[in-house]
Amino acid sequence: MPSDRYTGLAAVLAAIRNSEDSTQPQIVERVGLGRSVVAQRVAELEAAGLVVSDGFGPSTGGRAPRRLRLHAEAGHVLGADIATNELVVGIADLGGRLLATRHREVEVVAGPEAVLGHLERLAAELVEEAGAADSLWSFGVGMPGPVAWDSGAPAAMPTLPDWSRHPTRAQLAERFGVPVWIDNRTNLSALGERRVNPVAAASRHMVYLGGGYGIGAAVVVDGRIHRGAHGLAGAIDHVPVPGVGDVVCHCGRTGCLEAVAGRAALVRDGRLLAETRQSPALAEVLERTGRIRPVDVTEAAGRGDTAARALLHRSATLIGRSLSTLVNVFDPDLVVVGGGIARARAHVLAAIREEIYRSALPAATRDLRIEPSAFDQEIAGITGAVEFALGELFSPEHLPAVLDARDRVRSLDEDMPA
Repeated sequence: MPSDRYTGLAAVLAAIRNSEDSTQPQIVERVGLGRSVVAQRVAELEAAGLVVSDGFGPSTGGRAPRRLRLHAEAGHVLGADIATNELVVGIADLGGRLLATRHREVEVVAGPEAVLGHLERLAAELVEEAGAADSLWSFGVGMPGPVAWDSGAPAAMPTLPDWSRHPTRAQLAERFGVPVWIDNRTNLSALGERRVNPVAAASRHMVYLGGGYGIGAAVVVDGRIHRGAHGLAGAIDHVPVPGVGDVVCHCGRTGCLEAVAGRAALVRDGRLLAETRQSPALAEVLERTGRIRPVDVTEAAGRGDTAARALLHRSATLIGRSLSTLVNVFDPDLVVVGGGIARARAHVLAAIREEIYRSALPAATRDLRIEPSAFDQEIAGITGAVEFALGELFSPEHLPAVLDARDRVRSLDEDMPA
């Protein structure tokens, strides 16, 4: 259990980190600590090099208060977003500003050795180019499935057994020499959404629809990610959908949401529409490329293809039906539609809204907002991974280790001959 001192330090640091304009009087109002306590905590954070002065704020009659900001240039963090068929790695400063990213197409089913080999090479390139070998502080990683929060290992996934057994966290920590935190990439996208979207940041109870190796949802309860006992909270991809028949899922069960409305379903059903020429647009794509991807269905719908639009509408209706269960259980004030489905928002958002309002309890939807993600989905996961790395680094539980490390750096600097 963190001491009151570290809880206060983390609260003051968060208040500064989350605002572009912070003075000590403003921090006192935000964190609910006394003026003298806030002054002490600010002094500690300044001594550690985490906070610096940045001019003066407006005077209210006395001496103008100093503006304070996070010393973002003091260090770097790495983030990685491992999706079903691609990998994005990024490096950011301590303010969460992405400095550079690398992208690689890679199938997660290739296994941890292959994927992590690419990840390590891309991350090493970023560290070298940023000159961050001696200023790297932490690493946040998003996985395409549930993660056991206590161990940081991917939870047992029948379709990805090799990942469940692989020491991903230990391997990356040894390679880069910093703490590594791992979570479900949908949870991390929700963290990123709350960082950049004022509507999401103001929400205390939110459901975020995303995707990893299937359809997933992140649940925010009282402003914090709710992970559940085994990291499975919000994992709706293998929830049975009534009335869809015996469609076999890759998990071995039948009627799962992922099997009838997710990526695999769009690929399967889109290919059928192409082969039977019910969709002229998809038939042309199949002839030209030999494959159908979810993005092809979205683009065909955008060109007015009736069959592609009907396929997306059916998927959206089934997703909305499953989301309505989460709405009934968790009673959110906001549902954000992100992940791959957000790229098709013009064709799916209205159907998702309609099904949630139709299927969920009226009391739960009376003032419920259902909005598209504010993110460019190409960087949602990596932004969330960086935010995750920073949030854990500066949490009351881990901030003591950060301050101890800064004390050692200062001691070494003072011992160096002039």
